[in-house]
Parts: sequence; C-alpha cells; structure tokens
Amino acid sequence: MTIKEPGQQHPIRVYLIVWGLLFLVSALSYSTDFIDRGLWRWTLILLFMVLKAGFIVAVFMHMRWERFVLISVVLTPPVLLLVLVGLMSIESDYTRSTRIEHFGEAVHDEALPVSVREIAN
Repeated sequence: MTIKEPGQQHPIRVYLIVWGLLFLVSALSYSTDFIDRGLWRWTLILLFMVLKAGFIVAVFMHMRWERFVLISVVLTPPVLLLVLVGLMSIESDYTRSTRIEHFGEAVHDEALPVSVREIAN
C-alpha cells in the first residue's frame, strides 16, 4: 500500500539543466570584461542579467508552473518600470541638449563639485 503525497514533484533533470544554463550565462557575462567599454558591452551585461533572473524566477521559484494571472501580477510591474526607464533615458538626451542650448556651456560647471571647479580654474 503506497501513500501518495499531495503536490507535484518536478524532475531533478529540469533543475540540473537550468543550473547548467545559469553557469553558461554567468561565464558569458564574465567574458564581457574583455569587450571594449561601450553600448554593446552594457547591452550584453543587461541581457545576461535578465536571462539569469528569468531562469531563477521561472524554475527555482516555481513560477513556470503557476497560473498566468499570478505570473502577470509578478512580472508586469518590472516590465512597466523598464519601459519607464527607457522613456526617461530617451528624453534625457533631449533635456540635456535643451539645457546646453538655453544656458550655454556653463551648465557643465554647475555639475562639478566645488573642489574640482577650483582645480579646473
């Protein structure tokens, strides 16, 4: 006579595969140190970061097996924040160029600490 426990048992194979993928993505993330600094490097770093977080949330936090409504409630706020951060970064260049156009190059001196301004002059 066997007593079945309530709940669902996930195969260990899934966890080992995700662990291997996390190891691979981490190695790729660390390899970005050999790329010259710039937009491509930061894009790769952010992509690998999101991939690792997605694997951890999906498998190790068991979100993959949850209902769509719960997944939406957990994932919608970070996605909306990323959209808002993207919109702010797009507008930041416009705001900076407008300030320089209106106030002139003196705007750059205001951003420096007093000690650095004294050294520069």
